[in-house]
Amino acid sequence: MQLYYAPKTISVAVAIALEEAGQTYEAIGIDFAAKEQTGAAYGQINPKGRVPALVVDGGILTETGALLEYVADIAPQAQLRPDDPILQARMREVMFYLASTMHVNHAHKLRGSRWASDRSSWKDMQKMVPQTMAASCEYISQYGLRGPFVLGEQISLADPYLYVVCTWLEGDGVDLSDFPKIAAFMTAMEQQHSVQAVTEKGML
Repeated sequence: MQLYYAPKTISVAVAIALEEAGQTYEAIGIDFAAKEQTGAAYGQINPKGRVPALVVDGGILTETGALLEYVADIAPQAQLRPDDPILQARMREVMFYLASTMHVNHAHKLRGSRWASDRSSWKDMQKMVPQTMAASCEYISQYGLRGPFVLGEQISLADPYLYVVCTWLEGDGVDLSDFPKIAAFMTAMEQQHSVQAVTEKGML
């Protein structure tokens, strides 16, 4: 497998899951500063011009949530997706919230052009980021974390996703000391071999 990623982006969540699952993969960095993601070469990999993309025997897969589910499918022994349908739904509830709300809140800081052409609107979006990200942290603290990890004691697909999003909080103007449950979650994740592995590879 080949994982196309950019450092510190949500694509690293897939690398963490692959490490948790004990899967061998080649990590290929995409240089956003050089705009490689919008170049012709990467366009053949992912025409959306975004990361992650995962090259597998059956073709090329994209979208973080889909790739995380794929990892769970190919490595069931890692137990990254619970068998219980309620727990599966709770896991996906957090994952979908991260994709649809918290990641979008963060993107308003630097990606305002996706939603508005007036630069003054971009500035308004940027000003809201600390508030919207803090509101998301409040939600995750109250409803997203059921223990050290999202589902309690057992790590699941939602945890790499949440971890990477939370690495953005300081840059988004959120004081992690205001959210002790998230701070404890981050500490627990940083003790995982998977997070240590991707950190050593310079992905985070």
